[in-house]
Amino acid sequence: MNNSLLIALLVSAVTSGTPLLFASLGEVLAQRSGVMNLGVEGMMLVGAVSGFLVATKTHSLWAGILAAMLAGGALALVHAFLTVTLKANQVVSGLALTMFGTGLSAYIGRGMIGVPAFNYFRPFKLAFLGDLPFLGPILFNQNALVYISFGLTLLLWLFVYKTRPGLYLRSVGENPAAADAMGINVFAVRYLAVFAGGTLAGLGGAYLSLAFAPSWLENMTAGRGWIAVALVIFATWNPLKAAAGAYLFGGIHALGFRAQAAGITVSSYFLNMLPYIFTIVVLIIASGRNRRNGPPAGLGLPYDREER
Repeated sequence: MNNSLLIALLVSAVTSGTPLLFASLGEVLAQRSGVMNLGVEGMMLVGAVSGFLVATKTHSLWAGILAAMLAGGALALVHAFLTVTLKANQVVSGLALTMFGTGLSAYIGRGMIGVPAFNYFRPFKLAFLGDLPFLGPILFNQNALVYISFGLTLLLWLFVYKTRPGLYLRSVGENPAAADAMGINVFAVRYLAVFAGGTLAGLGGAYLSLAFAPSWLENMTAGRGWIAVALVIFATWNPLKAAAGAYLFGGIHALGFRAQAAGITVSSYFLNMLPYIFTIVVLIIASGRNRRNGPPAGLGLPYDREER
């Protein structure tokens, strides 16, 4: 593979991996607090349709981004209410919200199918960084949302591992009873983490409809929400590793299109299967590794103060 083809593939890996990165960062926050959120796919879809609808009506891309984040966050609050307050099964609640979000997005967007985007987030060179050899065209000739994802990844890593609120988040996920005894409000931490995770899932959806493929199509996330959940396990609940994993998955997704463009005769069905085959392989590998570096001890378990 020559240098230009490699750069083109890596550029596609970054652009394809960014919606996965937003969603997986949100899931890292939720799971670090002890809440499993399997409703990411539904939240991404609601974010995608809300962002496209509001951006089209207001002619403001940033208004669309805000609407997408609020829509994802609103759906996440429903999940938080069911799992944190009512102590419902987190897996069942997440699956229900995915189905609800899928149906709701299809209903809201039924009149938006085929409507052309008035505008979309376009790539631009980031100052002198865009002129750097090799890395410049890959990382610093992207759209604004990609640049935001870079900064957000670093900020969340610093938050989780280098700040007192991040320590509170991790302690709630590991041992909520001990955190409660230390005076940490377990319920508030979990609500905030799940809400923040939902806003990032909505942002990931908006990236699809306002930057990656500016339009609205039913089920346009195409399973990315599920891949994001798997990616969190692969990343061992670390934001920086989640970024690396998202771009790796993005590269696998882009490889299929590049192969077709290069004239390689491979079934399109097989190429579409590649990201999901890779997801299964990653989960098999991660399941053995995570015996040493496993999930938060309180993940998936409701907390009841009366049982402390």
